[in-house]
Amino acid sequence: MKPYIACLMLTSPDGSLHPSRWTKSPDGDRSDFSKVCEKVREGLQCQAWMVGRVTMAEMAKGVPHAPEAPYNVERPWHFANREAKSFGIAIDRSGAVHYKGPDLFGDHIVALLGADVPDSYLAELAADGVSYAVAESSDFDVGELLGVLNRELGIQRIVLEGGAGTNGALLASGLVDELNFIVAPALEARSGTDSVVEFGSEGLAGKVELSLLECQQLGHGAVNLRYAASKPSI
Repeated sequence: MKPYIACLMLTSPDGSLHPSRWTKSPDGDRSDFSKVCEKVREGLQCQAWMVGRVTMAEMAKGVPHAPEAPYNVERPWHFANREAKSFGIAIDRSGAVHYKGPDLFGDHIVALLGADVPDSYLAELAADGVSYAVAESSDFDVGELLGVLNRELGIQRIVLEGGAGTNGALLASGLVDELNFIVAPALEARSGTDSVVEFGSEGLAGKVELSLLECQQLGHGAVNLRYAASKPSI
């Protein structure tokens, strides 16, 4: 069984993900909006947070440092810390992210990897104390890998805080159960900027339906638009 996934994004009304580029507001600033977002995150009561490759690489800031061969690695998964209370999950099909240790922000790292990642990369993760789950076929089924984490680590609820591409891909695959868009009173309005959700040129029409659960008025002029996400009924 896959964990429940709640997507949480802090955005401007025009869909920007870059608070450093936003206009100023008399209602609050970046610090205030971050605190509001953290309160909503706590309310979701998730055991893990999840991001994509690009976002995780920005946070991890590691460099390649594979141990010398021969490599004696475990497949399809290796869990270095089954007793961790919280987890940070990276969707990293190609095995491109490198870490400096087993944890980020106090949360144990788990990498979700494609079937063709080399043993040298798995040896690097194991040496760093990082957990991983490798797809058993060329079909990179994130839902199946998350089911492994549910079964093996007891992860039942995940907050998704990916970039636009990661959010879009998981919505298209039907893995996201709810969306929480915290909309701050600010604008970016630059052309070509990143957005909250993206799914190529075809978009998400016909792949997902949203239903409003509630609109929460938060502090500092921000609101949380909370939606249930489901596959189209027809």
